[in-house]
Amino acid sequence: MLASTVIDFGCSRGIANSQDSRVRRRLLWTSVAANLTVLGFFKYYNFFADSLLDIASHAGLELTPMTLNIVLPVGISFYTFQTMSYTIDVYRGDLKRLSSFTDFALYVAFFPQLVAGPIERGSRLAPQIESGPRTSWAGMQDGAWLIIKGLFKKAVLADNLAPIVDSTFAMSDPSAVQVLIGVYAFAFQIYGDFSGYTDIARGVGRMMGYNLMLNFRLPYFATNPSDFWQRWHISLSSWLRDYLYIPLGGNRGGKWFTYRNLVLTMLLGGLWHGAAWTFVIWGLFHGALLIAHRQVASWQRESGWNVSVPYLVKLVVMFHLTCIGWLIFRAESTTQILEMLSGLARFDFGLSLADQMNAWKLALLCVPVILIQACQESTGNLNFVRHLSLLPRTVAYASVIAALLSLGQFGQSEFIYFQF
Repeated sequence: MLASTVIDFGCSRGIANSQDSRVRRRLLWTSVAANLTVLGFFKYYNFFADSLLDIASHAGLELTPMTLNIVLPVGISFYTFQTMSYTIDVYRGDLKRLSSFTDFALYVAFFPQLVAGPIERGSRLAPQIESGPRTSWAGMQDGAWLIIKGLFKKAVLADNLAPIVDSTFAMSDPSAVQVLIGVYAFAFQIYGDFSGYTDIARGVGRMMGYNLMLNFRLPYFATNPSDFWQRWHISLSSWLRDYLYIPLGGNRGGKWFTYRNLVLTMLLGGLWHGAAWTFVIWGLFHGALLIAHRQVASWQRESGWNVSVPYLVKLVVMFHLTCIGWLIFRAESTTQILEMLSGLARFDFGLSLADQMNAWKLALLCVPVILIQACQESTGNLNFVRHLSLLPRTVAYASVIAALLSLGQFGQSEFIYFQF
């Protein structure tokens, strides 16, 4: 992180002070290359080395293992993308660079969002750092509520669902109903875990006088793949759009170039999450969904045959497509992906006592969350609790705190995105 900070501060300073386009371009590529080299070495070296060994083994060749015993630095995927975007924005002229090294170091290592985001843009966070924190009583209240809400999502929702998920993905031959329960549980576990961290990070930042960006906007109310990525991990999806998809050509250059750009963007987005083939497949799966959505929309425009699909149907279909993606994401190997999909294909929906207990636990934890989020979606107000009058707001706060203290699982599992 120190190396990334020093290199990017120096490169951005040189870019801002130089009028020579060649010098500016070289400094930009120095920053990008340095960050990607650090990220590639620590995160992907062993993955590609192991993959090369496997390919050689299948070809009948024996190679000496080339893996290294290296530790993945915490938060490396987040701060490398954050510093790269800063240098690119300075190069594009979209951002005035920070003149103070300590201010830039704070931008890179701002502790609330350092480990698991959101990935802040320089245009949002840098001016706040330069002007200094602006604390207020309203900010303290907003921040406290975000922290409480985030803790509830993590300790009550995510960590109570974790045993269901772990037991399902530890099965050697799960039935269809077991796969469904496990995948539904993981969908809400990863949402509660990751969005819970984001809420806590935003809450701490808000109490300190800084506004961090919204990273989740009711993702399971998405009605199509494009809508989903405007709601889920918004800081990453917008980063990939602005610094990868659009520079590749975006939707310019015709349909097939657009599809190529979508696949490459989602492939790299999947690989960003982890050095494993399951993440590559997950990225390709979402790339295929985005292409299919665009193709259907294009076909409807050209044919003039627009079928009106009810909102609830689109929502349910998109949720289940997302769940297929989560199955791929959570699986330990490509073999397990095939095993769980084959379990679904058997249509064995018999419920054992353990399955019934897991189903009830899943419903009791998730249904209240779904109902609250349905109110948020229908009103368009993600923070309606803060705008209630004193008595109902107090009841809401007390209920969340009581649930947190009585049902919260503390110290049971770390945040899922800590590994990325």
